[in-house]
Amino acid sequence: MSDHPDEWRRALEVLASSPQGATEALLFAHGFMYETITGLVDSGLAISTTEPFLADGRIVEVMRFRTTDAGRKALRR
Repeated sequence: MSDHPDEWRRALEVLASSPQGATEALLFAHGFMYETITGLVDSGLAISTTEPFLADGRIVEVMRFRTTDAGRKALRR
């Protein structure tokens, strides 16, 4: 987390405060760049899952992000 401590910490805080995880759209609304989100996943601090979601009568795939144990440990430091 040392390369991007402030931005990554802020993103992890958003993820940690979302018990169900945060959607990609929510993270973008908070101002996070795609590189920040993928950086957290690539480093093992967050995981992503794709889930079906009913929107306007259609099922669409939504990407949801959650912290990992490593991400929660990083927040405690």
